[in-house]
Amino acid sequence: MPTKGNTPDRGLADGARAFHGDKLRLARLLGGLSLDELGGSVATSRQFVHQLETGAKEPTDEMRDALAAVLKVTPAFFSTPAINPVREEDCHFRRLASAPRGLVAQAVARGTALEALVNGLEALVRLPNVDFPESARPEGSDAIERVAEDARRHWGLGLDGPITNMTRVLENAGAVVVQFDDLTERIDALSMARRRPIVVRSTAKAAGVRLRFDLAHEAAHLIMHQGIVTGDSVTEGEAHRFAGAFLIPRVAFAREFPRTRRMLDWNALFAMKLRWKVSVRAIARRAFDLGLIDAAQYRTANIQLVKTGQAKAERHDDRIAIEEPELLSSAVAWLSKRDGIDLHRLLAGLGMAPELFTQLTGQPLHPLPDNVVSLPMAVSKSRPS
Repeated sequence: MPTKGNTPDRGLADGARAFHGDKLRLARLLGGLSLDELGGSVATSRQFVHQLETGAKEPTDEMRDALAAVLKVTPAFFSTPAINPVREEDCHFRRLASAPRGLVAQAVARGTALEALVNGLEALVRLPNVDFPESARPEGSDAIERVAEDARRHWGLGLDGPITNMTRVLENAGAVVVQFDDLTERIDALSMARRRPIVVRSTAKAAGVRLRFDLAHEAAHLIMHQGIVTGDSVTEGEAHRFAGAFLIPRVAFAREFPRTRRMLDWNALFAMKLRWKVSVRAIARRAFDLGLIDAAQYRTANIQLVKTGQAKAERHDDRIAIEEPELLSSAVAWLSKRDGIDLHRLLAGLGMAPELFTQLTGQPLHPLPDNVVSLPMAVSKSRPS
């Protein structure tokens, strides 16, 4: 019999009991487990887990259930192949060269699972149309400035004032913004260039100004670097220049930047930070990029921030709120409020247990009433990116 709020296991058709090793690998990477760690959790060897992942062997029903329990999925998760999975080349990672390979693989796997969930939600909830401006890779700093200004115009943001909420800019453009609490600063942020872009923030950074800059940086990759492998110093420098130009356009910046002969006006710089919601470190870099301060002044500014203990956490950081993603949580809340059955059916069709759903979305899955039984919803294949 079907189990409430879950995918039925026993008595399924033979096709639903099929086992696809690529989904086992996906679930293992989602959990951040090595072959050895997963094998130890289900009392088997790493070699046997590898054979399951490659399709060389199939598990018993008991082993299938044990794997599902450890990996926060239901046994039905393994019954369908991974469709159009996110690949590493689809992703724009900050600090790719120094990022631990295990964390990179885990982030890519989460993107695949999250995309499957979002594709299912789109059949139930109306999400914003994807509306990112297209741009060829700009050549030179002036071209990057123009691309950033064109993006602000495209999204109706103007060029004269600060962006109220950077997260909403991306979500209104159709991106899904999520935060993974267990990523570290060794990855920072990342974006996935898919049919519906996914932007991942790391909560390892506590300052709202830094999160806003990271989001603008990821917008740069999605606009300027489609089909380009990023993570090197050149593409990262281009994205940094875009982020500064997008958050504070050059004409407005030149008009408001406090001009002095040699000494920087720190009170004025912090006032500018509060108005534009951009760190003083980024403001100093922007001034240097635009030729408003020279290399010596820029170096002095950075040294002063380090000496005063503000290299990572600056004065007035606490006055700039940390923006929270809203699109995914609003969609989940709307479904839960309506009746909750469709959401449970969707997760059952995906083979996604409540713990994995919460890990991906940050949202709790509210149980169904005792008198309600959920059957799995047929989940269509992911559309090509």
